[in-house]
Formats: sequence, C-alpha cells, structure tokens
Amino acid sequence: MKRATVAAGLVRSLAAYATRSGLHQPDILGEVGLTEAELRDQDNRIGFDTYLKLIDVLISQTGEPALLAKHAVETQLEKISVVGLIVGSAASLPDAMQQLNRYATLMVDIDIMESGPRFSVSQDGSEVWIIDNRPDPNRSPALTEAAFGRFIGEFRRNLPEHPFAVRIEMTHAKPAHADELEQLLQCPITFGRTRNAMQIAPEWLSRPFENTSRYVFGIFSEKADALLQDLAREDSIRARVEAGLMPGLHKGEASIDAIASELGMSRPTLYRRLKQEGTTFAEVADELRCRMASDYLSARKVSVNEAAYLVGFSEASSFVRAFRRWTGQTPTEYRDQLLAASA
Repeated sequence: MKRATVAAGLVRSLAAYATRSGLHQPDILGEVGLTEAELRDQDNRIGFDTYLKLIDVLISQTGEPALLAKHAVETQLEKISVVGLIVGSAASLPDAMQQLNRYATLMVDIDIMESGPRFSVSQDGSEVWIIDNRPDPNRSPALTEAAFGRFIGEFRRNLPEHPFAVRIEMTHAKPAHADELEQLLQCPITFGRTRNAMQIAPEWLSRPFENTSRYVFGIFSEKADALLQDLAREDSIRARVEAGLMPGLHKGEASIDAIASELGMSRPTLYRRLKQEGTTFAEVADELRCRMASDYLSARKVSVNEAAYLVGFSEASSFVRAFRRWTGQTPTEYRDQLLAASA
C-alpha cells in the first residue's frame, strides 16, 4: 500500500512551534524516530503515521489539546510550503480553493481522496459552506480543527477588516477543550455532526483578493508543478502495482483483485487509476515480466529455464513464445546478441 506522507516543512514548523512550551526539539523528534536533518528540506517527505505520533507526543508533553489548531491559526502557510505562496497569490476564494485542491498533496499526500477534492464549496440558499471531505476524520480530530484553523488564521491575518467564518460543524464528539477552540476560532462550533464544514460570509464567492500578482502566481505554480511531478514519479499507481506483483512474480500470481485489495482500493478503482496513467493491469504485469526476464538474462547468472521460472512461467516453451513477443527474439538470441556486443 502507498506510504502516506506529509511535507517536512509542516512537521518542522509544528515541532518548532511546540518548543515555545520549553520542549527540546531534538528530544521530541527522537521520540517518533525523526532527526532535525530530515526536516531541513521543507519538501522532504515524512511518514503520515509518524506525523500523527508526533502530534500525540506534542499534545501530551505541552498539555495543550488545541495545539494543532493554535499552530494553524498563528503560523503563515507561506512560510511552511509553496502551497501557501500559491494560495496567497490567487485572485479570489474560488481560485484559491481550486489551487489548494490541486496542490494539497504537497502538504499531505494520502491516497484516500478518490471521489473528489479535499475541500469543496457548497451553497445552500444564502449560506456558503467550505466542506472538508477527508475520509475517516475522527481518526485524528486535531487535523479537522487545524484545517479550519488554517483558513481562519490566513483570512484573519491578511484581511482582518472582512468577516470570514460564521459557524463550524465537526463530526467528532465535543472535546474538553471545546470552549478554548471556539475562542481561538472566534465562531460557534457544533460537534457530533454528519460533516466537517465551515459556513463563511457569502461575499467571499465574489470578492477579489487584493494585491495579487499573476506573474508571481505563475512562478510559484511552476515550482509546485515540478514537485507534483516528483511526487508522482516516486509513487505512481503503476509503480505500486509492480511492487505488489514482485514478491509473487515467480509463482505467476498476477491477480488484479489481490493487488487491489493490497492497495486498499476496489478492482474498478484500480482499473480506473491505471487507465488514467495510460495503461492496464495486464500491460503492467506483462511489461514487468519482460523487464525482469531481460535483466535476468543480461546478468548471465541464470539459465533460460531458470529465468522462465523467476518470472512465473511453468514451461520454458511458453516463456520463449512470450519473450519473442516482447522483444522479437528468443531468450537465447537475446543473450547471444548481448555476448557479441560485449566481446
């Protein structure tokens, strides 16, 4: 299954924020297996589970259950990630929401948002709501509180004269720090609801942001697009399918249902995700066998029969036919050609 990650800049900022309570940063990082060196590059990736453990440690050691929300309200996103710079350069709230959803994985990359964007805007009559669609939100209520705290903090800091949040609904049970949270976010909060959503002043759907620069926006977007490409290369669906196939390749185990289950998604979802990358499950499995067989034969450490077994063929004749289809040569011809080229 995909390794969920968060940006090191987010982790570093939170850890540094907690040191104001007297904590020693290397010690608190050490408790969850992190080092300061891993956080120097803000675009480095840190395991999501490690981030959740760090949150628990920091809340426990500071005695501040609203720590994550406070950090979100009081820190500038642009100092943590290029995402903040992009959102800050957007022309309007709808534009900012579009960019936030586009680049959200640069902050938190969890392969659970298959049905739509992380945040959506809904209008119900005169009411406008920002909805946080994060699945299983009650696994970490602090993340929900921080998400709305981030919106409120940014608008409060940059446009203090214009009201933003009206009220908030959260799915988790009312916590002991509910009063503190309402005071921090400066709007009423109802807990135990069916969604995580924040009602905002409707004027924000049409109000343009002030002092925005499309030139600056373009520069930041180019940087973010490059980071997204790096992230995609590191963890494409194709790469994850190949990783799932490798352990059982020699047994000829190439079940799409088994791999889909291992990746935590349905068969149709895996089919769709591979189609989006321009391939199919059968093509990935076939091309993996071709690549691995070529590698085995190139190394000249196994026989043709052994190479056939290693890539899941019970009969050498079937392997020879498949290899000719892949390369236009038999395995022996392929090996002889390599020997001649290296002579």
